[in-house]
Amino acid sequence: MDVTINGCRLNVEVLGPEDGPVLIAHHGGGGIGSLAEPKATFGPLADRFRVVVFDARGCGLSEGIPPYSHEQWAADVEGLREWIGAEQVVIAGGSYGGFIALEYAVRYPGRVSAIVLRDTSADGSNLKLAFENARNQDRVEIDWERFNRYWHGEVHDDADLKSLWSELIPLYDYEYDPVKSTAAVEAGIYRHEAHNWCFQHNWGSYDLKDALPAVTAPTLVTVGRRDWVTPVSSSEIIARLLPNAELVVFERSGHSPQVEERELFQSTVRGFLDRAVPVGTPA
Repeated sequence: MDVTINGCRLNVEVLGPEDGPVLIAHHGGGGIGSLAEPKATFGPLADRFRVVVFDARGCGLSEGIPPYSHEQWAADVEGLREWIGAEQVVIAGGSYGGFIALEYAVRYPGRVSAIVLRDTSADGSNLKLAFENARNQDRVEIDWERFNRYWHGEVHDDADLKSLWSELIPLYDYEYDPVKSTAAVEAGIYRHEAHNWCFQHNWGSYDLKDALPAVTAPTLVTVGRRDWVTPVSSSEIIARLLPNAELVVFERSGHSPQVEERELFQSTVRGFLDRAVPVGTPA
């Protein structure tokens, strides 16, 4: 459905019982992500939660009205909370969506009942580690001019973004499957304006480390052992700074344990939420 939030039309889907506690899940990949990823990850929780998934402004099938800043994307999450009518929500996000989940928790702490993070970072330092990991791997030969254009937000158009992403995707999996990776590239929706904004405007100032100790909501921090772009050390920093966090490392995953170790990931998230948001918690 189309929902207008803060003057921008967003593509939104709502799953689960109307009286269930609300979970809002933010997709990863500013400019390359869509609600399909969080729907697959958190949709199974719709037996108990009212799960809200959406394409962020400038992403997927939503309208493209800048700014595509962390502040604006977090404000859009708050607008969705108001629209759905919940006093508090579980906020969830993986990868770039984890940046926005943390941004939301910092800016709207009273509205957060629990947080679920997957393969993310509290600041931009992970990119330096990612470049080192890319240099030290032997899975794929990297065209460094194109690699740098992607990560510096110098993408020419949507087709260019798709092409650059297709060269990077082999780095993300624990075990690379070219057939699955090709299918994932073809299934994507590519919006180069939002992607470029992320790295031209957002990245240089992204650092929430000093603010995290004030975020008291129970938090599950998950990460794949072989994540090259937001490595385990990034999740360890988050778990150390958040006072009520628990860290779970998935030993046979890269950047996507929600896919690569799906059953274990699902049981881990459900067990955490059963503790953090017990049955009977109001919407």
